[in-house]
Amino acid sequence: MAGRWPTLSRLLVRRSGELVTGQTEICIEGFPRCGNTFAVVAFQAAQLRTISIAHHVHAPGSVLIAVRMKKPAIILIREPEEAVLSLMVRLRYLSAGQALRSYVGFYRPLLPHLRRFVVGPFEEVVSDFGSVIRQVNQRFGTDFREFHPTEEHLRAVREEVDRWDQGAFGSRQGLERGGASPNELRDRLKEELRPVYRHPRLAARRALAERVYHRFADDPATP
Repeated sequence: MAGRWPTLSRLLVRRSGELVTGQTEICIEGFPRCGNTFAVVAFQAAQLRTISIAHHVHAPGSVLIAVRMKKPAIILIREPEEAVLSLMVRLRYLSAGQALRSYVGFYRPLLPHLRRFVVGPFEEVVSDFGSVIRQVNQRFGTDFREFHPTEEHLRAVREEVDRWDQGAFGSRQGLERGGASPNELRDRLKEELRPVYRHPRLAARRALAERVYHRFADDPATP
C-alpha cells in the first residue's frame, strides 16, 4: 500500500534501491523478476560516464515521482505468470494470490501515465535493450548511448549482475533461488509451482493481471 504513494515509497528503499531525486537522470523500475538488474547494469555499461539511475524500489510511487518531475523513465514488465512464479521461488513465503495482487498493485496505478514513460517488455529488454534506450531518447530528447548486445558486452553485464546478486543474496541457495541469471533449480521450482498459480480459484486475479500486462505491453501509446 505504501508503494502507491510517492512520499511513502521512501520507506521501501532497500540497500540496493535508489529513489528518484532532483539529480536523477533516468528511472528504471519494474515489478521484481522483470529484468531490473540486467536493465540497470546494461544501461550503465553502455554509457561513457556514470549516470544517476533511480532503480530497484519496486514501487509505483517511485515512478510517479519521475513522472511528476518529468524525468526519463523505463518501466519494465514481464508476462505475469513467469514474473509471479519467479518471485514465488525467490520468496518462499509468498502465495500465488499475494504475488498476483502485488503485480497488479505495481502496474495499475501507472496506467493513467502510459504516455509519460517508455515500456520495456522483458523479452525486448534481454534481447534488444538498445531499442528501448532508443525509444527513451526519442521520447525525452536525451542522448543516452544504446546498449549493443555483443557477446563481449553481454558477458561483461552477466559478470556484473552476478556481482550484484552475490552481494544481495550471499548464500549459494539464496543466489540460486533469487539471482537474476537463469538456472536449472529455479526452472524446476517454477514448474512445481505452476499448478498452484493456475488453480481455478485464482482465475479472476490471473485475468486481471493479464489485462494489465497487455495494456502495457501491446500498445502502450494508445490512450
